[in-house]
Amino acid sequence: MKNVSKLIVSMGLLSLLSVMPLAAQIATSEDFTTSFPFYAGNARMPAGSYRIIPSEEDGSILQIQSSDGVHAVFVDIIPTLSAQPHPHSDVTFHKYGDTEYLNRIWIEGQEYGMKVDPTKAETKAAANANAVKHLLSTN
Repeated sequence: MKNVSKLIVSMGLLSLLSVMPLAAQIATSEDFTTSFPFYAGNARMPAGSYRIIPSEEDGSILQIQSSDGVHAVFVDIIPTLSAQPHPHSDVTFHKYGDTEYLNRIWIEGQEYGMKVDPTKAETKAAANANAVKHLLSTN
């Protein structure tokens, strides 16, 4: 009987974890503007205006595209959870030295956010320095 209880609890937790990625998706695109270049995944993006576009095929991928369409990258995301719904939509960056990395995306009114899966370069930078965190509101 004890093993059956453990199995039921494990299945319940597994079910909850499988729902998290669905809850972390954004329904529409979000726009933001930076005055600095940054990395999104392995791509270096110049300062400018960008749109975050959800993938229609895979909820764990987002496209970051410049408003002029010249620069675009797909990034893997990891669902994150906040204790309360986020008060406004924004994007968070981590800065190591003079290099900026896109870190998180929050959507107004949602408890779930999206963390950009860190690259090897960002992981290495994080091991050598503390991140300076800052955020930009989305449009």
